Amino acid sequence: MIQYDHKVKVYYKDVDQMGIVYYSRYFEFFEEARTEMLSSIGLDYSDVEAQGVKLPVIEAYANYRKGAYFEQEIIIEIFIPEIPKAKLKIEYNVHPKESDEILVTGFTVHAFMNTSGRPIKAPAFIVEKIKKQMKV
Repeated sequence: MIQYDHKVKVYYKDVDQMGIVYYSRYFEFFEEARTEMLSSIGLDYSDVEAQGVKLPVIEAYANYRKGAYFEQEIIIEIFIPEIPKAKLKIEYNVHPKESDEILVTGFTVHAFMNTSGRPIKAPAFIVEKIKKQMKV
């Protein structure tokens, strides 16, 4: 399993009238964390796309337990639980910086596609980077 932690500060633009993070913003936080995590293991999106591979989200899920608030710092824990074959599943836990209380859990599933939009198997260069991080 690969794990990566990404810190986010909640800004006014992220919250509703009650000062609680608007539900759809968590998917944006997930995307930001995912981009940083992939970059940290040598899979910058621009490099992946330059090799003719796209990673569209084909499924997204979030379970909201408790809201984060304006000006709060939160941690997005991001996990790749397994080596991908045809799809890449990434899991997320959100908690306040100051505690381990889980606010939101979720996941995204990504297909591997070529530049023509056709599904492909997980490219070897991606699988190798993930295996290296998992020490497999």
